[in-house]
Amino acid sequence: MFRTFRPMLALLAVVAALAVTIASVDARPGGSSGSRGSRTFSAPAATQTAPRAAPIERTMAQPARPGAAATQTAGAAGQAARPGLFGGMFGGGLLGGLAAGFLGAGLFGMLSGSGFMGGMGGFASILGLLLQVALVVIVARLAWAWWQRRNQPAMASGPSLRDNLSNDRPNTGGFAGFGGGASAPPADEPIEVTPADFDAFEKLLGDIQTAYGKEDLGALRVHMTPEMLSYYSEELARNASRGVVNQLSDVKLLQGDLSEAWREINDEYATVAMRYSLNDKIVDRATGRVVSEEPSEATEFWTFRRERGGNWVLSAVQQT
Repeated sequence: MFRTFRPMLALLAVVAALAVTIASVDARPGGSSGSRGSRTFSAPAATQTAPRAAPIERTMAQPARPGAAATQTAGAAGQAARPGLFGGMFGGGLLGGLAAGFLGAGLFGMLSGSGFMGGMGGFASILGLLLQVALVVIVARLAWAWWQRRNQPAMASGPSLRDNLSNDRPNTGGFAGFGGGASAPPADEPIEVTPADFDAFEKLLGDIQTAYGKEDLGALRVHMTPEMLSYYSEELARNASRGVVNQLSDVKLLQGDLSEAWREINDEYATVAMRYSLNDKIVDRATGRVVSEEPSEATEFWTFRRERGGNWVLSAVQQT
């Protein structure tokens, strides 16, 4: 029986060895991970270097949910519009509130043993105080409105400048005088990428791959976002557990072009398709023996991010 399966076992052993060799040949950081701001979950534009990119598999960005805010607003409005126990019986507004107050006072009198009208004496004094306060408030509001109309300059076209601003300005739920009503800048607008930016992208490509091959987390930290650093650190930890070092060297950009570049408030993004070559070598950590080595070539979409006026850092990598 064992002789019958011996050729099959030998074939499986060869296949397993080849699988290990193939997996370790191109062992540089792989997969599609990171964040591209508001475009994290949309595909980059095609370029001559790469026709399309794989979707991002790992990211800390959260997909936008347009209906969530509307649902919350509708729920809050419904809760505010829902009448109370007595308000629903007598309607809303001042009359409804007064009627509900009289009924509540009567019920309190009945429960305390003074009869339905027993609680009206104390309530009448409270009602008189409330009416005085309401009268003062009404008079103050009328005086303020009159003062505003008197001191507000009129425009030749009819409506005042204040009305024009309030009509054109979106309602953000804040105070217009303190920035709450000011219109926000466009969430996504294109930007121009200069030759100096392309030089920075090429340099980052070489610096990041070389630092990864040297397992230099300090150098990686200054060249990428904290999110990307966590993914690269995970790859290095996996290599350490396998007892190997993934050495990368001789990184050279062969072809690259811009896919898209845009600004989101204070952050700027640029996605670049890059085809590059490098030496990808797997070395045994204990003995220094080369496990696998051969020249490698890759085509990937790299997204860089910077604060306005700052330095570019790597924000996402997508395979083609």
